[in-house]
Amino acid sequence: MVPHLTTALTGPLLELERHFLDNACAIERWMRTQWQEHLPPFYGSTDLRNSGFKLAPVDLNLFPGGFNNLNDAFMPLCVQAAQAAIERICVGAGSILLIPENHTRNQFYLQNVAKLVSILRLTGLEVRLGSLLPEITEPTVVELANGSSLTLEPLERHGSRLGLKDFNPCAVLLNNDLSAGVPDILQNLHDQWVIPPVHAGWHSRRKSNHAAAYDRVAQDFGTAIGIDPWRINPAWDTCGGLDFHARAGEQELADKVAAMLDNIRAKYKEYEVTDEPFVVVKADAGTYGMGVMTVKDAAELIGLNRKQRNKMSVVKEGLEVHDVIIQEGVHTFETVNNAVAEPVAYMMDHYVVGGFYRVHTQRGRDENLNAPGMHFEPLAFEAPCSLPDCNQGPDAPPNRFYAYGVVARLALLAAAVEIEATEPTAALEEAAA
Repeated sequence: MVPHLTTALTGPLLELERHFLDNACAIERWMRTQWQEHLPPFYGSTDLRNSGFKLAPVDLNLFPGGFNNLNDAFMPLCVQAAQAAIERICVGAGSILLIPENHTRNQFYLQNVAKLVSILRLTGLEVRLGSLLPEITEPTVVELANGSSLTLEPLERHGSRLGLKDFNPCAVLLNNDLSAGVPDILQNLHDQWVIPPVHAGWHSRRKSNHAAAYDRVAQDFGTAIGIDPWRINPAWDTCGGLDFHARAGEQELADKVAAMLDNIRAKYKEYEVTDEPFVVVKADAGTYGMGVMTVKDAAELIGLNRKQRNKMSVVKEGLEVHDVIIQEGVHTFETVNNAVAEPVAYMMDHYVVGGFYRVHTQRGRDENLNAPGMHFEPLAFEAPCSLPDCNQGPDAPPNRFYAYGVVARLALLAAAVEIEATEPTAALEEAAA
């Protein structure tokens, strides 16, 4: 099943997908050489937008929390990819400590943790859960709505290693994005793999760093297969020193948005696109769809009302927003049961292991769908995203999903480049040079 692509512009998209199919061998060879140079993140997820003339990632999460939304048909792929990731890190690994978010009352998130535990155990690992919550002072059983349960245990630090009572794991896997900062107990764990590395958390990570890395990846990929990188890459800019409550910096932000809208109109004219361009203003750090605003006219940013200022001024953990990324908006013309939808691709190691559709019945094709009222359609991709069928049309299920998989892997590659470039020692060496 492929959700309906409601656009008169399927021609350009079909041309892009056909180009992917015609160059599948070159694409896979290029991808293979890239993964020889860059260590893939353990896992990640990316939101894709399919506008008919453009197929691009608009967000990349290094601490994905929706494994429970994947169709069970993806489980073999998940286990195989997790096995590859573990072998890459430590061939002899026998145990892993999973540290989740502090969402002990969020049943959907806890079911995600349970699915992750299942995947990891099927690779042959002993898996236990360590909690950062101060109230977890002894093993605590949390019941899940589906009848299963999880046991959270208090963390114990021994020198430069982290574990639990009578549990000394080979590695620590974070499913906590560290928005509030890196707690002392996670600092300087030199004798263990910590995945993702703590500097990938939202306390220090910036979406603009990822966008810069994706620029490099998209440019190289476009050159390799002969496409305009804009077809797979949203334009972006940044604006800092903002104070939404005091209205400080709003004119500079409006000027930058106006300039980007002009640039998008020029590209639309080049590709004969008649849709109205828009941009998305996002907090440069943060997740959960917080601190996000869609803008079609720069004048909308002058004199925001109190509700709008409150929405943009804080993100997860109550952190204030002073820096934003201005991202070219990519329409989504895909629908599921007549509701606007966008594909979300999940990856482990450098493999796409599945995905689902984020659906919102109350949002438009030019709006953020990661908002209250969304739901997920766990539609199983009918074939792995790495297996196109050149005997079928480019919009056939395996081929459209292959196109998704190509762009998702580009976003993951950009995340690998981003992590390397922002690693503290790498940053210090670059500054010294």
